Amino acid sequence: MNKVIISTDQAPAAIGTYNQAVKVGTAVYLSGQIPLVPETMEVISEDFAAQAQQVFKNLTAVCEAAGGQLQDMVKVNIFLTDLSNFATVNDIMSQHFATPYPARAAIGVRELPKGVQIEIDGIMELPSTN
Repeated sequence: MNKVIISTDQAPAAIGTYNQAVKVGTAVYLSGQIPLVPETMEVISEDFAAQAQQVFKNLTAVCEAAGGQLQDMVKVNIFLTDLSNFATVNDIMSQHFATPYPARAAIGVRELPKGVQIEIDGIMELPSTN
């Protein structure tokens, strides 16, 4: 199968040797998004909830650029520098997803790029066009 590179200026540009997402067939593999504002490439805020909201906004933009929507994500990995923010992530995630929710892992990490508190990556399955 062919790989299709997904890119949008509605999400932060890649800051390394990767793409925002790669589509293979109907699967889209989304790179990790951190809470950068696409227009400025700066962290939105020090506030955890604001960071989480920005990450979901960025993921939504990449999903849409790939021809899907956030609800089409089937797996998400959430990386947190402080697991005490777990309940806040659950609350914010419920604002962006309806049931059935995607499979998910929440992983505590020591640090993330640019000193942010959250990063999310995942896999999206595009609806069949048949």
